[in-house]
Amino acid sequence: MSYEEKSAWVMGLLAIAALAVYASITLSQAVAVPLAETPYVPTMLWTIGGSIVASIVIHIGVGMTSPHHKKDQRDREFYRFGETVGHGFLVAGALVAMVMALFEWDWFWIANVLFLAFILSAVAASVAKIVAYRKGIVGAW
Repeated sequence: MSYEEKSAWVMGLLAIAALAVYASITLSQAVAVPLAETPYVPTMLWTIGGSIVASIVIHIGVGMTSPHHKKDQRDREFYRFGETVGHGFLVAGALVAMVMALFEWDWFWIANVLFLAFILSAVAASVAKIVAYRKGIVGAW
């Protein structure tokens, strides 16, 4: 397995883990107060920061244990393909958040839709890259 494929696995699993951590903390706080009134900002910021640090540390470890492989055209195409797939979720989430803002929804919901859009984007991009590495772009979808 190449470094790039391992990186896709890391990013996808970290995104899922970040969502699980954020959701469990936020939902546990919602026992005492309504969900939209939970103190979500510190939890969201710590989750994002923690996932960034974890990504850096894990990528360093993966880089140290993976044989050196220079990126070739195939790696660049798979990366571009995955990012294109992931961007669709990000755009959809941004559009939903924009509509929510236009209708003056609570900031909690807008922030969480954007957070979920980033998570879904990372997971979708990772899945697309992994499938592309396993089956190729033509057979991926």
